[in-house]
Formats: sequence, C-alpha cells, structure tokens
Amino acid sequence: MSSTKQLNNRSGGNASKKKCPLAMGLEDIAPLVRTVEEIPEPITTVIKGNIPSWINGSFLRNGPGKFEFGKDNFNHWFDGMALMHRFYIHDGEVTYSSRFLRSDSYMRNSEKDRIVVCEFGTMAMPDPCKNFFSRFLSRFKIPKATDNASVNFVKYKGDYYVSTETNYMRRVDPQSLETKEKVDWSEYIAVNSATAHPHYDREGASYNMGNSYGKGGFFYNIIRVPPPEKVAGEDKADFSGAQVLCSIPASDSRKPSYYHSFAMSENYVVFIEQPIKLDLLKFMLFRIQGKSFDKVMTWEPQYDTIFHVVHRHTGEQSKVKYSAPPMFTLHQINAYEDKGFLVMDMCCGDDGDVIGDFTLENLRRGPGEEMDKVLCTHEELYDEELFQYGGLEFPQINYAHYNARPYRYYYACGFGHLFSDSLLKMDLETKKLKAWRHPGLFPSEPVFVPAPNATEEDDGVVMSIIITPRTEKSTFLLVLDAKTFTELGRAEVPVNIPFGTHGVFNEMQ
Repeated sequence: MSSTKQLNNRSGGNASKKKCPLAMGLEDIAPLVRTVEEIPEPITTVIKGNIPSWINGSFLRNGPGKFEFGKDNFNHWFDGMALMHRFYIHDGEVTYSSRFLRSDSYMRNSEKDRIVVCEFGTMAMPDPCKNFFSRFLSRFKIPKATDNASVNFVKYKGDYYVSTETNYMRRVDPQSLETKEKVDWSEYIAVNSATAHPHYDREGASYNMGNSYGKGGFFYNIIRVPPPEKVAGEDKADFSGAQVLCSIPASDSRKPSYYHSFAMSENYVVFIEQPIKLDLLKFMLFRIQGKSFDKVMTWEPQYDTIFHVVHRHTGEQSKVKYSAPPMFTLHQINAYEDKGFLVMDMCCGDDGDVIGDFTLENLRRGPGEEMDKVLCTHEELYDEELFQYGGLEFPQINYAHYNARPYRYYYACGFGHLFSDSLLKMDLETKKLKAWRHPGLFPSEPVFVPAPNATEEDDGVVMSIIITPRTEKSTFLLVLDAKTFTELGRAEVPVNIPFGTHGVFNEMQ
C-alpha cells in the first residue's frame, strides 16, 4: 500500500447529522410478512407497457416465505424459511415461479411440524416428547448453525448458491430453482461463517469475508475463490483453490463486531469494524438461558468505527488504522481509487439498534400510532430532498462495468417505512435524485441490467418486485428506464410475495 494512499469515506446518509422528521400514520404492513405457497411450475404474467426485447434472463430473488411450523412461530423477519423467486424474461414476455429452499432446517421443521432449528431471532425449544432430564441437558449444547439460506443469490466458479451468514450455503439450479447439495465453508478453509455479499473481479474470482475463532483469538478473514476451471459435464460444488488472503485480528476478541458486507476496489479490500458487538460470553450462555442469537448482538457506541485496508493481491494489511465516530452500516455502495485516495461510499446511520426493529411483532403492528412507535429515524444523504423519502438502503450500481471504478449513479430503496416504499436514483455529480414512489406499493431492492452495446453508465433498465398490503395477489415486476427513471413496463402476476432481501439478474445467452 502506498504511503500516500488515504481513505476518503463518503457517507450515504450520515454526513450532516440532520434527522428526517418522524413519519406518522404509517400503513399496516402485516400482509407483507405472511406465509405463502410456492409455485414450482412457471405461470404467465400480464404485460402492461413494454418489456424491452433485449432483456433475456432470469431475475432471481431470495427472502423469507414461511413464518411458522405447526403452532410454533418465528420471532424475527430474518428467521422465515428461504423462498426463491424467478421471473424469466424473454422476447418481451415474463413467467414467474418460486420454490422453498429444501434446506435441512426446512426439512426438519416440516417433518416435526414445529420449529426444531434455531434461527437468528428464534430459539428452538427442546423436544416435548423427551423426558425432563434430556430436555434440561439439551440446553447445554450449542446449536448447529442453520442452513436456511434466505439472504442472497451468490456465484462461485460459475455456479449459483443461496447464502445466509453462517458457514452453510446451498447450490441451486437458477432455472428450475431446485435445491442441490449443501456446502460447508469450513470444509475448504478455516472459517466459521461467511457473508452473503461476495465481490467479483473482472477475471472471474470471488472474494468474501468470514469469521474464525480459537485459542489465538477472533479473526475477520478475507477469502478468495479462484475463477472457474470446471470440467465440462461436472455437476457438483467446486471450491478448490479457495484461500484466506488475510486474517484481521478483532480489536477486542471478547466482543468482535458484526458485519454484513465489505467494500473492494481494484487493489484493496476495506473491512469496517463497527460498534455492533457480538458478546462471546453471552453467546456461550444464550442456549442455557433460552435466548436467541439476536440477543447476543449489542450496539455499543462507546467504540469507534475502524476501517481496515488490505491489499487484495498480496494480502498485506495496512499498518495505518482509519477510524471514525460510531456508525452502523449494512451495505456499501462502491469503492475506487482516485489520485492517491481510496474512496468508499456507503449507507450508514448512527443507531445500530435498528436490527431489533425487524421482529415480526413490530412488523405486524397495526397502522397509525402503533406502527409509528417502531419507526427508526434516518440520516441525510446529500440535501434535504432525501428527507421526503426517509433515507435509503439496498444500494446497487452498474456492477459489471463500474464496480471498483469511479462512477456517477447508484440506485437504492427509500425507507419512509420499516420496509422500503420508494425507488431512488442518485446522481453523485449533481447531488440530485430521481424517484419512483406510489402510495401502498413496496418495492424490492433495485437491480440494474445494462443494455447491449451501452455507451453510458445508465444505459439500461432497473428492475424491482412491487408488492402491496392493500390488495391480495397484486404483485408485479417493474421495469424502469435507468436513465429517465420512468416506467417502461410491468409484468403482473396473481401471487402474494413476502417482502424479501436480495436478488440478481442471471443473463442467459
């Protein structure tokens, strides 16, 4: 790392410390966190407007879709069983299908017709059929990590996987949504977990981060999986050549930080050690106390935020530690190098207790005052124009051509509610935004798809799944012109889809 390199962190929502005014009279969103049925066979949609004929591929989405088994209910939105969605787009037409991930967690819960696998916010209770002594001893066993991979679709060596934040992923067929084999990161490299937000370089390698802990302490590890070298005809997970590039020791091994993602430029990986802490003593005791994993996480603003910079080609860690006041971040927008600076853009806020707002109890509160009580405030991005949209998250860019490079535009969800209720396009040069927003409609994370032979950064479309709590089975795929941010067309499908997490576009030749 050059001695002149400096880290310039551009906040996506924490610059001026002004607060958005609290929203009032919020709409009831309980219908957006209900269990739905899967639709494994593709069904046709009704096209309104025009879906560009050059779009050819699958818009894949992941997220929770089942929130109870028998009489047992999950406590947190993150806990719902993974439901995969596919909007297949070809020659201006669209079909829809969905499948529940056949994870071990899903299958075991289904077999027992109750919750038997612990999730982020739900502790599985001991089997009532066992005697008292057996039930008592079971509380002293640390539960195995879940393989309920409900967060994202990710890609390694050309194969698609669904991922969560444990050591388990599931390989899936991106066309049929069939569940394939379970993959355990710890069988390939010495990590105990990994994020659901890898980065990809232009040579086809994948990068991720995962934790490890032992007698030497707690470490944040940067992982590299090489480009595909698969033999034609092979149909199995391939993680050969995976390696840990660098192990970053936690500032406090007893209280390591939680992280959801990281940033990567052409030459550097930036890891953000934030003051959302995992209390390892509580972790050892939470099973005995009958508490779920989310109770192990605490927001501790007495700690600063530390930025660790690692050269991604050599694994060398910068001896310089960059710090900032306490902040909370889930997603980074982009990072790039410019004239001796390492510039990183990110969405952040100053209150890390926000994750606790997404319990199903909160999300199912009635409209009006009861819902108003649980809405967290948001920070300003650039100017007061953002206030009317409540802040932003779920950022996306023209990743294929501009990730790790200087860029001008990004796309995100506006959060005037606990769930996103608008789509935004931000212009980093003019500091102006464009928005798509309609009362009662809740969009998913926007995904940018570049047009063939594009000559400008925003030549293409932005896709999002739109759901509503107002009308049954009124979901549609929205396609916006990325340049003007106006609607080109929509594909209406008569199904209910719960509010989800992340997705990707799988281009097909």
